[in-house]
Amino acid sequence: MNELDTIVRTVTVFAIPVLFAISLHEAAHGYVARYFGDPTASDAGRLSLNPGRHIDPFGTILLPLLLYVSIHVPFGYAKPVPVDFDRLRNPHRQMPWVAAAGPAANFVMALGWMMLFVVLASSGASDTSGNMGEFFFKMAKAGVAVNVAMFVFNLIPIPPLDGGRILTGLLPLPLARKFARIELYGTWVFMAVIALMYLRVLDGVFMRAIGFVTRLLATLVYPLTLLLN
Repeated sequence: MNELDTIVRTVTVFAIPVLFAISLHEAAHGYVARYFGDPTASDAGRLSLNPGRHIDPFGTILLPLLLYVSIHVPFGYAKPVPVDFDRLRNPHRQMPWVAAAGPAANFVMALGWMMLFVVLASSGASDTSGNMGEFFFKMAKAGVAVNVAMFVFNLIPIPPLDGGRILTGLLPLPLARKFARIELYGTWVFMAVIALMYLRVLDGVFMRAIGFVTRLLATLVYPLTLLLN
């Protein structure tokens, strides 16, 4: 199998997990924001589970592919769902909940993919080469990897990442206002984090965090594993 075949197979396996991981992450922000009083995403027509509403050509397609080829951790971003924190009923207290909604959606999706992985593994899908069972087994494995990576990455406590917004909401208001100013340089912060990952500077911490979350998911589905085996 040549390199092009490998890339095509990888794209095929990862396409659905990446699209839904990114899209549901963004939609979750919008739904929670609306619950707390901000209808901005709803008014913009972005409260949708349709991945087509959230796809960004670079962040949703090209970046995950590049990261997979370079560091074997495929994740990216979608068009950010618009949230006006000033329209929340209590912006400082409710901001962390809106920010946490995206990573929480990824955690739930990772759990769902892990359950499918266990079911398929118990059915022997991983041992049969070339059939649809094997394809879905690989997709389930990719779904876990993508969502865990997004969960960990987005919880990095630096604005504009979700972890930074969660921390902003937890800090005392005077300090929170100063810390939130980092978001003015959000594009550069995001690019710097991606560069550090590409250069493998963050490998140790990032991969340990991914390993911890993956083991946690395996523990949560362990009763299902026992039931099927």
